[in-house]
Amino acid sequence: MPAVDLTSPEPPRDCPLCPRLVEYRRENQRKEPTWYNGPAPSFGDWDGRLMVAGLAPGRTGANRTGRPFTGDHAGWLLYDTLKKTGFATGTYEARPDDSLQLVDCMITNAVRCAPPLNKPETSEEKTCRPFFVNTLAAMPNLKVIVTLGDVSRRSLLRALNLKGSTGAPGHGSEFDAGPYRVINSYHCSRLNTNTGRLTPAMFEDIFKRVRELID
Repeated sequence: MPAVDLTSPEPPRDCPLCPRLVEYRRENQRKEPTWYNGPAPSFGDWDGRLMVAGLAPGRTGANRTGRPFTGDHAGWLLYDTLKKTGFATGTYEARPDDSLQLVDCMITNAVRCAPPLNKPETSEEKTCRPFFVNTLAAMPNLKVIVTLGDVSRRSLLRALNLKGSTGAPGHGSEFDAGPYRVINSYHCSRLNTNTGRLTPAMFEDIFKRVRELID
């Protein structure tokens, strides 16, 4: 296995650390050789005060395009909401070479490679955790972290060496974790939006609250 720099905020494109995810990545490469098919790098402003933390890339989203939340349903609501609340400019066109840019904001995932059935194993979260920790450390102005879903919330807490039970679960939960204010949101997935569990107004309220905290 080639050496991997565990002090970097980003894994290498051919990261070998999680055998199941490597095999899934190779399977996707065989089926879709024009896709990105690699660990999705963080996207945004390293000097930003806001981080949006998901759990893992989607197969047809970031795994296909190489940019978080780009190319699948969740990206439309996320980036539209970030634009409305001043954390993004440009036009989101579901491709990494569009004009979208993030402002004062970084988007990342706790696990950087797409997992089968969108469910990384606990061991894979642990193996990928150094990159999450390093991403946090590389953002000197970070104040607020929005976690997309309770699994992402727990993964963030473990990256901060806190118990996964820290802070209440559920949409709109808000608490301090280390030096950061954390706000948990329902994930902006098709399932949550189609069922009405998460509405655009509910999601926008999360980022309006971020504005109140950092401005």
